[in-house]
Amino acid sequence: MTKRKTAAVILAAGLGTRMESALPKVMHPLAGRPMINHVLSTLESLAAERVVVVVGEDMKGVAEAVAPHTIAVQHRRLGTAHAVLAAREALRDFDGDVLVLYGDTPLIAPETLESMRDARASAAEPDVVVLGFRPGDPGQYGRLITGPEGDLERIVEAKDASRDELNVDLCNSGVMVINGARMFGWLERIGNDNAKGEYYLTDIVALARGDDCRCAVVEGNEDELLGVNSRGELAVAEALVQTRLRARAMASGVTLVDPATVYFCDDTRFGRDVLIEPHVVFGPGVALGDNVTIRAFSHIEGAKIAPGAGVGPFARLRPGAEIGEGARIGNFVEVKKSTVEEGAKVNHLAYIGDARIGAGANIGAGTITCNYDGFFKFPTDIGKGAFIGSNTALVAPVKVGDGAVVGAGSVVTKDVAADALAVTRAPRTEAEGWAARFRERKAAEKASKKKKV
Repeated sequence: MTKRKTAAVILAAGLGTRMESALPKVMHPLAGRPMINHVLSTLESLAAERVVVVVGEDMKGVAEAVAPHTIAVQHRRLGTAHAVLAAREALRDFDGDVLVLYGDTPLIAPETLESMRDARASAAEPDVVVLGFRPGDPGQYGRLITGPEGDLERIVEAKDASRDELNVDLCNSGVMVINGARMFGWLERIGNDNAKGEYYLTDIVALARGDDCRCAVVEGNEDELLGVNSRGELAVAEALVQTRLRARAMASGVTLVDPATVYFCDDTRFGRDVLIEPHVVFGPGVALGDNVTIRAFSHIEGAKIAPGAGVGPFARLRPGAEIGEGARIGNFVEVKKSTVEEGAKVNHLAYIGDARIGAGANIGAGTITCNYDGFFKFPTDIGKGAFIGSNTALVAPVKVGDGAVVGAGSVVTKDVAADALAVTRAPRTEAEGWAARFRERKAAEKASKKKKV
């Protein structure tokens, strides 16, 4: 593994017009976070000394997403070489290796970038290393033309390629490692004498060769070099990422009953011996302890689930949900910004919001915490070992003491003392024989109407 100094320039100024979106292309989410952040995460493993993200004007959201990394602004979108030139001030005194990456190519593996750095540090010491790949359909990709000894001689765009050159299946990904001491000198010499009037980074190979500098190729995998320029390509990338995440989860000790139906975020974290049933979706910020079971058709986001807990089926955990060890969250239960402590049970048809459910408490079916008055949120506190009967409304702010019992069908608006029984029900009234008289009256009315017709 090379120890040479490395900087990275990530090109992220593209508007992504084919996305048909007001959101910058690199901000479209992949496995729960923007594409650009996947690229930054890959660079973390390479310990790059500097990272410069090139954005367009009025791309504040991208700048915020990549903070605290350096931002360079490409004021006019005049091609890839022009974009890299925008990073000149940020790299003015840098003479190590410069990686040029793309914010819309989020699947590239750190091992691939490391192999490019190794090639740059090899005995041949090429000044430019280009990442190539062999797609199933080379189509309109630029071709990498190599010499007898494998050196990169030139990059030929498909529209300019001869028949023999089009038969070459080694294609250009656009990703490069360049000698930082010479890079900006070459970039300044790149012209724009082409149909689009743009400055292309690929021209750097011809300039380097013209200065008797060596250029080399490292090959990567087609899947990791997928560029995302449309919603369709975003869906393809999502499928590839999910396949990786599922494999990673199973390798870490997670059982997926039906892997293809489970969707993870890039930051989902697991303990060992976790069981996940079909059709489960994880949003950002989820951590599961050992021996957790997630049953089918559950949606979990921003939640922490302690060892031995069970969730679902058909459960929803929203941000701020903390489920304690051995606790149970059952079918059609929603938990938001609440702590359900060790061994507590919320088994059926309940809403728990802005609340604490004490250890061993049991929450009956149909119970809700009424936490919002239309203007403010208020807390509900249910003590250790408390029992809340079915179809109870707890109107916050309210506290139910340890060991207390709340009768089914109650509306609780005041605190309940520890070990007390609270019941709020209207007095029962009963009219003997009323139902039979009602049926007779209505049957007579119905018969009378039929006669008139």
